[in-house]
Amino acid sequence: MGTGNRGTGNRTTGSRATGGVIAVLVTSFLWGTTGTAATFASDAGPLAIGAAALGIGGLLQAAIALPSLVRARQSLQAHAKLLAAGAVSVAAYPLAFYSSMRLGGVAIGTVVSLASAPLASGILERVIERRHLSRWWMLAAFLGVLGSVLLCLSRAGGPAAASTAETAAGVGLGLLAGITYALYSWVVHRLMHHKVGRAASMGAVFGAGGALLVPVLLATGAPLVASAQSFTVAAYMALVPMFLGYFLFGVGLARLRPSTATTLTLTEPAVAALLAVTVVGERLGTVGWAGMGILAAALIVLALAPANIAGHRPAVSPVSAPSL
Repeated sequence: MGTGNRGTGNRTTGSRATGGVIAVLVTSFLWGTTGTAATFASDAGPLAIGAAALGIGGLLQAAIALPSLVRARQSLQAHAKLLAAGAVSVAAYPLAFYSSMRLGGVAIGTVVSLASAPLASGILERVIERRHLSRWWMLAAFLGVLGSVLLCLSRAGGPAAASTAETAAGVGLGLLAGITYALYSWVVHRLMHHKVGRAASMGAVFGAGGALLVPVLLATGAPLVASAQSFTVAAYMALVPMFLGYFLFGVGLARLRPSTATTLTLTEPAVAALLAVTVVGERLGTVGWAGMGILAAALIVLALAPANIAGHRPAVSPVSAPSL
């Protein structure tokens, strides 16, 4: 009888982890469309695009989570400093990310931002939570970073080369984007660990971060409403990659460690590269396809290491993580 119960528990844990992996991979696909979508609103600056995408998306997260936010208000007040750190990170991330791509180029901005995120996430868990990172995660993170570097290097030979100063600024902003992405992912995960439900955790962090982005949107967003095409792009980015994407990312964070979730999102540059080839008309060379293969290997490593995913999942019960 006891053995059967353990078997059922292992299957349940494995199912939760698998569901989390699928949710994060779908999120990565949605996020991978943002670069291509932004090319259809070239008149808008990076601050406007970032503020519209995550500002509106964040406020929508809070709106649909309002009942959960009301129920969890005491717990959220008890962790106000943690919430504030997450909100500031949410507000800083899109501004840094899109500015990094505009200054340093899409290739450099993407690889620095996305490749630094899982490393920053792993460091947060190691330093703050004193967690030992498994060899499986280290291997997957290494392969993911390597694949992203190769993929983005294959796209770095375009005609629009940035100056040294712009490249340096792009790298710096990319690092800031990666750090803030890792930080708000960790904050949401910690709130869930403190028995704040998934809906309330996501709604509070992203709603507060979205509110911080509203003044930026008001100051820079005029080009987004200057034409129907730009407005459509802004609406798409706010509703699909940001609102729906972060909803699914929250589902993943309820089942996975932040370090695992951020490593899985290294599939985003692969999606972005494929869309650039099929939609924008860019070409992907041998190095780029090699990077795609290495990214696939990173996913295989994570898939073959269920203990790395399930064994470190947050202590969040189905009751404390209600569905929306």
